[in-house]
Amino acid sequence: MNPHRRKCWNSPKNLGQRSGAGWFWLLLFLGLGFSPLRAEATPPFGLPAHRGTPAYLAMPEQAKGFIPKRLSETGAFSRTTTLTTAPGLIPYELNVPFWSDGAAKTRWVAVPEYASEVGPRIGFAATGTWTFPPGTVFIKHFEISLDETRPGVNRRLETRLLVCDRAGGVYGVVYKWRADGTDADLLQTNLTESLVIRTATGTRTQNWYYPNRADCQMCHTEKAGGVLGLKTSQLNGVMTYPGGISDNQLRAWNHAGLFTRVLSETELTGLPKLARGEDESQSLEDRARSFLDANCAQCHRPEGTVANFDARFEIPLARQNLINARVLIDEGVDGARVVAPNDIWRSILFLRAGSLEGMKMPPLAHETIDTKSLTLLRRWIESLPGPPVLAPPVLSPAGGDFRTPVMVTITAREPEAIIHYTLDGSVPTKSDPVYRGPISLATSTVVRAKAYQPGFTKSITAQGIFIVGE
Repeated sequence: MNPHRRKCWNSPKNLGQRSGAGWFWLLLFLGLGFSPLRAEATPPFGLPAHRGTPAYLAMPEQAKGFIPKRLSETGAFSRTTTLTTAPGLIPYELNVPFWSDGAAKTRWVAVPEYASEVGPRIGFAATGTWTFPPGTVFIKHFEISLDETRPGVNRRLETRLLVCDRAGGVYGVVYKWRADGTDADLLQTNLTESLVIRTATGTRTQNWYYPNRADCQMCHTEKAGGVLGLKTSQLNGVMTYPGGISDNQLRAWNHAGLFTRVLSETELTGLPKLARGEDESQSLEDRARSFLDANCAQCHRPEGTVANFDARFEIPLARQNLINARVLIDEGVDGARVVAPNDIWRSILFLRAGSLEGMKMPPLAHETIDTKSLTLLRRWIESLPGPPVLAPPVLSPAGGDFRTPVMVTITAREPEAIIHYTLDGSVPTKSDPVYRGPISLATSTVVRAKAYQPGFTKSITAQGIFIVGE
């Protein structure tokens, strides 16, 4: 090579040109994503660092203190008419909400301001309950549509506050909204209101139950940790925050410094999560058990209530004592079980979840049936391995008062099923008469019937009480 050319190439001027060209190609290489050294951008967080709220807001430190008479006086909202929350309140959502008769619910929590760098924070637990510092206040607001032809146009019903008191317990209060929506008033006792709801074909009436302060303690028990809903498996889901950022709630709360310890990104990705009922990508079992966790586990857990099963999702199914487990109250059903595989009629859990009578579960604030979740439970139970089961026979009429003799017909769903019946109130067996045609009743009678068919589990007993001529 010509030495002059080599000298020219290595001159300061040409060296700069060569370096500039190299940087250009290097930057282009990195910009196109070819470099293994390129770092992924960190997704934005839903919450900034949290400074907290005044402890207890404007609520007393204990239930015996002075309770504000109006919602606007509790410190939860800076403007009650628009539901504008006080500074520092954190909105949150649950993966599987408790059934509340079809009402729309909005939730916030007020975590007390920190006294120091290691001040009061939330005691995080991957499973089980979290612990909350005294002065934490939970706010849950309920609305319902009174016109099914106009979704989203709701009437405000009530707003509940749950306060972590200074003694380590909780107390709850209920504020009922005024008709004009300007404020809500403290309820001193429970109340049932009849709501007239417009439908596409007319109207229907639905009862709404407002609980009293004692009712709150029936579910928010010490055994359940006092606070319900706020736990890892419920908050492990994405929420869109008021600023428009979508973030996993656990990740957002962790970033905001709300927990007693900092969780790593790796730890966050492996935490348990309840399965939403409508999420078909999740198994029937997980969705059904998630429903039970949200709606039953506050009572149905060790030492929680008079029952033998544990509804908590974190407990493996084999240890929940659900499948084929005996019940303490059989509701008059022969062979009753908590969950009878492939047999909804002997599954007391299904029976009580679908009832509005005295046996209904949950027993409070349950005035309408959660049809979607009941369908989910039915699908899960019918998916469990077990022999085919005969449905109970149908009596027509089903029973009642009659001034004159009445003819009763009995039908079975399966056309080849044989129906045996009794007229003395006893449980029918194969030794009792076979139903061959309508039965004439001239006096008061208890009619009972049961269906049998080879290859099927016999039906449960169907019953009708007929009061005739009295």
